[in-house]
Formats: sequence, structure tokens, C-alpha cells
Amino acid sequence: MFENIQSWSASIAALLIGVGIGAAWITAVASPNCSYDRLDSSRADGHVRELLKRNAASTSAILLAGAAFAMLGGAVGAAVLSALASIGFFSNRWTLSPAKSREVAPGIKKRASKKGQRVVAVSLTLMFTAAAAVAGVLAVFRV
Repeated sequence: MFENIQSWSASIAALLIGVGIGAAWITAVASPNCSYDRLDSSRADGHVRELLKRNAASTSAILLAGAAFAMLGGAVGAAVLSALASIGFFSNRWTLSPAKSREVAPGIKKRASKKGQRVVAVSLTLMFTAAAAVAGVLAVFRV
């Protein structure tokens, strides 16, 4: 019976990690492309920043649930990588938090600082999406 639970848990973990990867891909690639096609530059930048910030918690929760099911399924490597990716996605909330006006260096414009935050958040999203993809493969093979 325990082997049956492990099998189902590993399958659910692979499914949840796959859903997290899809959500991250839509957030980091598909939606920004549409935003920059349809909106002007400053509105698209604000839209992408807000999208990354709002979806960070839900993607993180999905990957954390995937990590829990991977651990139940005996896929320890998948659980560790999925938990790491979950923490990475949640860090976007801190990366994109509004900076205080005095935190920006005197010679740098505030807009350039926000653009840098967006670039870092998208880069982190793509890096942790790759880690989640590896976790998904490990969950399929129960490693």
C-alpha cells in the first residue's frame, strides 16, 4: 500500500511542478511579450513588474506543494530542487518591492532602478524555472 501512495505522490509532484513551470513561463515570457506589443514602454514595464510580483506567491506555493508530494513519493532530489525553486520565486516579491526614494543612489534615476529590478526579477524567474524543470524530471524518475 505504501508503494501505491509513493507512486501517486510522485505523479502528483511531477504534475504540480509542471504547473509551476507553466505558470512561470507565462509570467516571464508570454505575458511580457504581449505587454510590450500592445502597451507603451512605461506601462508595459509596470504591468510586467506587477505580474511578476503577484504571481510569485502562487507559483511558489504550487512548487512547495510539489516539493511536499515529491518528498512523500520518495523523490528527495526533486523535493529539494522544487523547494529551492519555490524560495527563488518567492524572492521576487522582495526584489520587486518598492524602493524608498533615499535608497536610490544620487546619480541614478528612479525609473532606471525599477527597470533594473524588473530585469533581475525576470532573470531570477527564468533561472528558477530551469531548476524547477530539473525537479520535474527528477520527480518523474523518483530521484
